[in-house]
Amino acid sequence: MNRLRGKVALVLGAGSVGAGWGNGKACAVLFAREGASVFAVDKRKSAADETKRLIKEEGGACVSFEADATEAQSVSHMVDACAQEYGAIHILQNNVGGSVPGGVVEMPEEVWDANIEHNLKSAFLSCKYAVPVMLNSGTGSIVNVSSISGMRYHLGRDMVSYSAAKGGLMELTRAVALKYADKGLRANNVVPGLMNTPLVTERIATQYGDGDAKRMIASRDAVCPTGKMGDAWDVAYASLFLASDEAKYVNGTELVVDGGLTARCG
Repeated sequence: MNRLRGKVALVLGAGSVGAGWGNGKACAVLFAREGASVFAVDKRKSAADETKRLIKEEGGACVSFEADATEAQSVSHMVDACAQEYGAIHILQNNVGGSVPGGVVEMPEEVWDANIEHNLKSAFLSCKYAVPVMLNSGTGSIVNVSSISGMRYHLGRDMVSYSAAKGGLMELTRAVALKYADKGLRANNVVPGLMNTPLVTERIATQYGDGDAKRMIASRDAVCPTGKMGDAWDVAYASLFLASDEAKYVNGTELVVDGGLTARCG
């Protein structure tokens, strides 16, 4: 229960798009359970407030905050607010993201731009403003949530901007990891495969199917080598390891959480 004791965790995308457990929501709650003081950020304040409520009910420390992770001024203000509230930032976790369908020919330029901002620029901005604060602590861990879509073309579904952004996120993470390794700051990626989170029912079932969530869940389960998708807690526990001092010599790499899907697709 004390793997993050005494640490401040800034968690972006800490809410959930629907009922249940999204990746960021599970990460924020788990970090708090392990002793971290959590600064839970979401574009929807109500979503961040729900995560705060859950953490507080369990006796944890949490402040909720509304911010747009794609806007520099909003991110700068967010980092300042976290540092003012807790006096430090030891963990930065980026969960912001989401896919849109389309190949390189079909996708409108404005959709490409928006999705790159959502999945990649958001992490760039949070690192840009949080890293100086983290360096003041002398130690820190950045955990970015990428996707196997940045490693493999899978499931026969075109999502060219998402794949490019998540691949770029992994390279961004490695660049940050090497730049600041000698200053006590680590940066790594958690790379989820197919996960059964509220995103499936709220967005993916309609974006990539006919809107039938049960059918979409069944088809995604069938693709997984385990016969079943993972869930937000799989991402959360992987993130917890990378955020903790147990991973003090793990830097600039990827922890793939996909039930073996990329091994089979490789």
